[in-house]
This record gives sequence, structure tokens and C-alpha cells, in this order.
Amino acid sequence: MTNRQTPQVSSRKEPKQSRSAELVATILEAATQVLAKEGATRFTTGRVAERAGISIGSLYQYFPNKAAILFRLQNDEWRQTTDMLRTILADTTQPPLVRLRTLVHEFIRSECEEAQMRGALDDAAPLYRDAPQAREARAAGESVFNDFMREVLPELAEDKRALARDLISTTLSAVGRDFSATPRTGDEIKIYADALADMFTAYVQVNA
Repeated sequence: MTNRQTPQVSSRKEPKQSRSAELVATILEAATQVLAKEGATRFTTGRVAERAGISIGSLYQYFPNKAAILFRLQNDEWRQTTDMLRTILADTTQPPLVRLRTLVHEFIRSECEEAQMRGALDDAAPLYRDAPQAREARAAGESVFNDFMREVLPELAEDKRALARDLISTTLSAVGRDFSATPRTGDEIKIYADALADMFTAYVQVNA
């Protein structure tokens, strides 16, 4: 039996000049459009290059394969989510449970707004999910959540606090994915997010 090789997901080089940065931005925008239209199974570097209006050789200067493009899109999404987590959960001017409620609302709203793109990236996940860079990106978001859980449940044993974190984060992700699979109105999002936030709040208060 041969071991399956993990595809290279790192970019070939980082753009250093404004023209190169613009080209990478054009490639990523084209990739987003192709992914949204064609889905992960029909996503190819050739289609991306065609949509971007560049040669395949120009694309390969920055991305060695489609896995590298998809990982860059996913990594950007992870970074945005981590920034959202940090901005909301680290805002100590607000009480912890208010921050948690704000996070639930913002997360569910963003899931609904970007449902098609997130679904396509989920389908593409086998191409890059085991790469070291993917583990590092996920760990950054977990670190922010860990800090918040230590603040909100300081007396809870470490293993139980880790369980509480996993239950909240896993439930939030799974529910957000399922809920956003159907187009939702603003009122529906608010009602659903309120109910989910109530559930998390009750769970935290019981364990505090």
C-alpha cells in the first residue's frame, strides 16, 4: 500500500510588487467566481486562468495547482473568521455573555451571506485539510476561543472547559452550515441566532 501524498498548498511565491499583488488578487477573484459557479468538482486551474484573462503559465507562477488556490481561499476565510472571533470575544468592554451572543449573530449572518462559497470550499476540503498549514490556520481560531472560555469559565476544570469550548464551537459551525443551506431572511436569521445564543448562554451559566 502506498501513502497518499498531500498536495502542495503553499503559493510558489508571494507578490512583492503592486502589479504582482494585483495579479494574485485577480486570480483569487476569478477562482471565487469559478468555485461559486462550477463547484469544487469542476474547479480547475484552466477555468480560473480563463476567467482571470491570463495565461495558465502566469497563474502557475503563484499557485502550483488547484489545491493551492483552494487552500488560499479557505485560509483567507479562516483568517476572516479568526479576526471576527478576536474582535468580538476579546472586547472586554462588553460582558462575556453579551460577546458570546454577538458572536453567534455575526457568525450565523456571515454563514448565510457566504453559504454557496463555504459549501464549495467544504467539498474541496479533502485536497488540503491534512496539510500542516491547514492545521495551523485552524489552531489560530481555537486559541482565541480558548482564551475566551478561560475568562468566562475560570473555575471549571481544564478538561471540562475544553469540552464546553468544543461543544459550543462545533455546534455553532454545524448549525450555521445546516441553517445557511436554505436562503434566509434577516428576520429568520435574527430569530434563529437569538435562540442559539439563548441555548449557549444557559449552558455557560450552568457550568459557571
